[in-house]
Amino acid sequence: MKRPFILRLASLSVALASACLAQAQDWPAKPLRVIVAYPAGGTSDAVVRQLAEKLSPALGQPVVIENRAGAGGSIGIDAVAKSTDGHTVGFASISPLTLNPHVMPVAYDPLRDLVPVASVMYSPVYVLATPSFTGRSFEDVLAQARANPGRLNLATSGAATVGHLMLEQLKRDARIDINHVPYKGGGQVVTDAAGGHFELFTTNPSPGVNAMLSQGKLRLLAVAAPNRLPAHPAVPTMAQLGYPAANLTSVFGFFAPARMPPEHVKRLNAEVNRALADAAVSERLVKLDNVVSTGTPEAFAALVRAEHESNAKVVKAAGIRAD
Repeated sequence: MKRPFILRLASLSVALASACLAQAQDWPAKPLRVIVAYPAGGTSDAVVRQLAEKLSPALGQPVVIENRAGAGGSIGIDAVAKSTDGHTVGFASISPLTLNPHVMPVAYDPLRDLVPVASVMYSPVYVLATPSFTGRSFEDVLAQARANPGRLNLATSGAATVGHLMLEQLKRDARIDINHVPYKGGGQVVTDAAGGHFELFTTNPSPGVNAMLSQGKLRLLAVAAPNRLPAHPAVPTMAQLGYPAANLTSVFGFFAPARMPPEHVKRLNAEVNRALADAAVSERLVKLDNVVSTGTPEAFAALVRAEHESNAKVVKAAGIRAD
């Protein structure tokens, strides 16, 4: 190969890289719409609105929040997948991509129609005992379940939720039988838990649940999280207890239509990570009982693919379907 040709090729590569950088810096050219796949007023909505305050000046455009709740996040994610304006992204847990397609009809292909942009946080899952549970530890749960198969009741916020998958994984790996009590939403579960309507339940942290823990009305037996929680250092994770497949958390982040240019995805990822590094933002997440989780678009996409594959196996083995 002749030297002049090599020089021309190198110059072309530099020019293309410069053009991509310029295009990324020119985007967004109008307000960025963020579709939140859950109702206004919830934890995820509060987190996005605080991030929007940081993202707007960094991107040079207003960040407009639009709540589209329903179908476990699938309605909002479907709207994101079908968006064609180049200025719409979504915020949701990964469940609409990794779980919902396996248990209910969805109008999008989670791995083809969407691209993960930026992981923001994970919300741990508590495994809690109510006043009706006579044991003191997670080991007591296993012992009672083995001594009296089908006698213990564990409530979740619904069929085909993360809590339900955790239970099915635990039942399979520990070879125990615990009765699943599915509710239609998490609010009533907590109310009935305080009254001892069942022995066990799973839920994400919240100020109300944490208050009942501090008052001794509930007992935290285990958590599903990558590590022990700073607020509960004595409580083991499901993985530490020997059940890594049941160590499922609710991971939240930004998603975009698959047609969004890679340079725009990288720009938004960088700005989200920069916003999450702000002490005020991270402290707010901690106060809302969540844990900051940042990284590259590629790492987030790998997590989504892995959970999509893992959930498919659990759902098929347990015959799980959404109500």
